[in-house]
Amino acid sequence: MAAIVYFRKISETEDLVEYEFGDDPERFERRLTMDKASCTSTVQDAQVDYTFLKASRKLNALYTERGEWPERGMSVS
Repeated sequence: MAAIVYFRKISETEDLVEYEFGDDPERFERRLTMDKASCTSTVQDAQVDYTFLKASRKLNALYTERGEWPERGMSVS
């Protein structure tokens, strides 16, 4: 069974990047915040689940690869 998570940047400051994410690219229902200094993420609804972890890991991987926080993307497994 495939798992897909989509994400889109909604704001960025000097210290934080905020993303919407979910399994439907037309209707994001959740948000996460990445701390730029530590590359750690926090989910706003406090529900640490597979979807959140998948989005967070993909965002960190893309940042490591490109040196900048992505505008949008997805992760499939």
